[in-house]
Order: sequence, then structure tokens, then C-alpha cells
Amino acid sequence: MTQDQFASGRPGRIGRRRLFYLAGSLGLIAALPSPVWPAEGNYEAMLLSCIDPRMVEPIHNYMDQRGLRGRYSQFVFAGAAIGVVAPAFKAWESAFWDNLATSMRLHHIKTIIALDHRDCGAAKIAYGEENVANRQVETVTHRKALTEFRRQVGLRQPDLAVETGLMALDGSVEMFA
Repeated sequence: MTQDQFASGRPGRIGRRRLFYLAGSLGLIAALPSPVWPAEGNYEAMLLSCIDPRMVEPIHNYMDQRGLRGRYSQFVFAGAAIGVVAPAFKAWESAFWDNLATSMRLHHIKTIIALDHRDCGAAKIAYGEENVANRQVETVTHRKALTEFRRQVGLRQPDLAVETGLMALDGSVEMFA
């Protein structure tokens, strides 16, 4: 007698007993805590990056190169730091700060890493085309926004280290002190 015949009495059919056994097993597996990435714990950082689909892989590659894979939380926001500090996006501000506080509480992060990127549509919306018209002006605009971001983090979360940078579309990063 095959396993199916044993369970249902008929070949090729899954009996109720076997179906309940499978469902119970799957439920038990789903209820077990994840052995790899628990929701709470001690993580190194929170990454703030932009929603631009062109930046997904370069951002993840950058964090992997830093040895932070699986060791950071992430908040993806249009404009990254610009989305937090630009007056044009004032209504979004509390979403970021609430998320940061939650990440600190759940993940015990030590650092926030804010990475803006070049050719950012949110930067154009927030500061105008003329303030991102060329590489030099664009760098100045992002540096100002990231400096303001750093200042605001220092006021709200003085024990948190802050790293800020500007990523090119090729994934290279210019960090700002």
C-alpha cells in the first residue's frame, strides 16, 4: 500500500488526515522565529535612500561592500535627505522621524547613513532645475541638504552617528563630513 493509499484508502488522493498533517506542519514552520534576521536586535545602521529605481542595485551593492548586508534597516524616501529637510516636502518630515525612532527602538542602531544621488527628480522639485543644472551646482545643493539633515539628526538624536553622501548613477559615492 502506498502512502497516498494509506492516507486516503484510494490511490492518487490526499486524505483528510494527511492534508491536516501537512497544514499543521506548515503552520508550525511559519510560527517558528526566523533564525536569520530577527525583527528586533542590534543592527549597525539605518540607511536613508531615494525611491529612484535606478539606485536600488547601486545602493545595495554599496552597503554590501561596507560589510553591512543584513545588518541595517532601510527607509526609502523620495529625495532621501532632501525628502526630510526640503520645505517642498514638509508634510513628509514626521514619517521619517517616526521611522528613525522606531528603528532605534527595535534595532538599536548606532548610525544613520543618508545617501542622496545625482540626477534626482526630487531635488529638482524641491530646489529647482537651476540648483541641479550641472555637477558642481548639484553637489553644492546636495551638500547643503545633507548638512541640514545632519544638523537635524544631531538635535533630535544626539547619540546617533551620522554619515552622509552623494551617490553617482554608477554607484560611486562621495561622502560628506
